[in-house]
Amino acid sequence: MSRFKRAGKVDSQVGFRTEKTEATVPYGLLKAARKSGQLNLSGRGLTEVPQKVYRLNTDTPEEAQQNVSFGESDRWWEQTDLTKLLLSSNQLTQLSDDIRLLPGLTTLDLHDNQLTSLPSALGELQELQQLRLSHNQLRSLPVEVCTLKNLCSLTLQQNLLESLPEELGQLENLTELDLSNNHLNDLPSSLGCLICLQKLNLCNNKLSCLPDNVKLLDCSNNQLTDIPASLSEMLAMEQLYLRHNKLCLLPKLPAPVLKELYVGNNQIEQLEMEQLACLTAISLLELRDNKIKTLPEEITLLSTLTRLDLTNNDITTLPASLSLLPNLKVLLLEGNPLRGIRRDLLTVEEPDRVDEGPTAMTLPSQATVNVHNIKTLKLLVYSEKQALNIPDELFDAAADQPITTVNFSKNQLTTIPPSCNLCLICTA
Repeated sequence: MSRFKRAGKVDSQVGFRTEKTEATVPYGLLKAARKSGQLNLSGRGLTEVPQKVYRLNTDTPEEAQQNVSFGESDRWWEQTDLTKLLLSSNQLTQLSDDIRLLPGLTTLDLHDNQLTSLPSALGELQELQQLRLSHNQLRSLPVEVCTLKNLCSLTLQQNLLESLPEELGQLENLTELDLSNNHLNDLPSSLGCLICLQKLNLCNNKLSCLPDNVKLLDCSNNQLTDIPASLSEMLAMEQLYLRHNKLCLLPKLPAPVLKELYVGNNQIEQLEMEQLACLTAISLLELRDNKIKTLPEEITLLSTLTRLDLTNNDITTLPASLSLLPNLKVLLLEGNPLRGIRRDLLTVEEPDRVDEGPTAMTLPSQATVNVHNIKTLKLLVYSEKQALNIPDELFDAAADQPITTVNFSKNQLTTIPPSCNLCLICTA
């Protein structure tokens, strides 16, 4: 009889009623987080942050309600404030204002979610040092974030940002700022006030001007046709990336500690003494994929240079002064229409430098892929190698080019490469 009485209390609508269930987090994780001050909820498929997480430091834990004796490891009253919260790689579309209930946070990781906006309550996390927001769908940054005086690292790459608040310059302790892969057309003028900024990534935006005051600046994949005068004030800069822009001249950079300059994939046609003379500490100079036709004799001004990349330019001759660079160890020349290499230039590869580290001069005849032959002469050459097969990268480079002549002579081929469907010269 009692069995039927219990059955009579069953909800007749069960199975038809939909209830909103809060995303759950294992209690063991929350308990451990009270002890360690760290909570990792990355990759758990969360669509929202559970209230238990926000209230981790304010709600009394379940252990406090239990009338049991506690061992040393179970003293719930000895908990610590949450300082590190990792919520990356979930499906969060918003963050609640209740984030203010975790004022002790120093690290908040929200990267790889679906956030379209951020709450103003973030400004109350005054202990925050790292804020990771990359790979979301943010179109703006709340001005309250700019009040985080202790923030050192702010990563916003792969969002939809079109502008930034002028108050960004208030982040006086910021050392790293990543804004790459957004839709930025310009930058706030206050960016120059970030006196501690050391690393700034701006690649893949729509910028036409640059900031200053950093050690590493990446402005690759933009629309730069010239370098603003403010760049000459960046006296602390050590690395500068300007790849894939529209520069016609090597920038004039009186940066006394600049060690690495990357200006590949631009439209530079000539190198001038005035620009070279500024590079007093340069160690690596990348000039690949430009339109340079000659090197000036003043190349000797780059006495600290150890690596020079001139790949895929229009250079036909090299100056004798190139052999006078005392520290040059790597010289890349493939993809140039060089008519010959002066014997005195080969001193770049002197045997007595072996102990100082690897040295290399890559000549056009030694390169696997000669871009100049492929694009300009419509010629695909891999001859006199005594090779058993032809490297795939050679065919990849010629895939979209109207090749008219192929020369695979003086190798040890036993069959015609299947990728070759052009006119072949394969004499023994």
